[in-house]
Amino acid sequence: MKVAVTGATGFVGSRLVERLHQEGHRVLVLTRNTASAQRVFPSESFTNVEILAYTPTVSGSWQDAIALCDAVVNLAGEPIAEERWTPAHQQEILNSRQLGTQKIVEAIVKANPKPSVLINASAIGYYGTSETATFDENSHAGNDFLAQVCQAWEAEAAKVKDAGVRLVIFRLGIVLGLGGALGKMITPFKLFAGGPIGSGRQWFSWIHLDDLVNLILQALTKSEIEGVYNGTAPHPVRMADLAQAMGQVMGRPSWLPVPAFALEALLGDGAKVVLEGQQVIPKRTLESGFEYQYPQLLSALKEILK
Repeated sequence: MKVAVTGATGFVGSRLVERLHQEGHRVLVLTRNTASAQRVFPSESFTNVEILAYTPTVSGSWQDAIALCDAVVNLAGEPIAEERWTPAHQQEILNSRQLGTQKIVEAIVKANPKPSVLINASAIGYYGTSETATFDENSHAGNDFLAQVCQAWEAEAAKVKDAGVRLVIFRLGIVLGLGGALGKMITPFKLFAGGPIGSGRQWFSWIHLDDLVNLILQALTKSEIEGVYNGTAPHPVRMADLAQAMGQVMGRPSWLPVPAFALEALLGDGAKVVLEGQQVIPKRTLESGFEYQYPQLLSALKEILK
């Protein structure tokens, strides 16, 4: 199988490309920065990986390469919790997902032959935030900024179905591994300054990186997998429980909270991603028969932080 991957040099994408390569698949890495991609996937080690430059929101010759692929995995998108949400940055967050997906779908529709499946990322931000509600794949969308972004993102991906291409959308929770959100939390714990962020009562819906990659690989190979699935573990936790579990695994105290105002001063409205949360259950994912390696937070953290 030949698989085109966007967002391939990111936290999730790089692990996915590694696994695809290990399993003997060919991979087309679509990237804005070919030099960076070549460092991540050196040709002497990744013999089945082809690297091609593209601009995610602009049509171009890169789209022709989609016709040579059996599947497309679209993971590209501007980070949402690393900068203040100025109007300009909010527009970047939206464009990178909505327009980026539009151009991928445009390429698939034009391709002859067409890839058989598009796997498109979305996020659990689709549901909005709540300390009390529980969400699954059938829950309604929220109405805040991230919910609107996710709706626009998914709407662009859905257009590929008109071309007879199977579509799988994964609404991703916080992906845990050495890097990403967890990587930023490890340092304070090492310095004996770890603890919950904000109130500690907000829900933290997470998934181990390896489980997410296995979920994507399952969707690539099983034609019955179609529609929207939550890319989360079956047991979400409160932020305070996450801090306690990290302290337990790392042998460090976990009582020193990071006050909400400190994060808000740094990220502005972008702090909502961390300070507010949602309890998300992967109902359809479980019904698909997917078997999690790390369904519980403690086992996931022990594997990551061993």
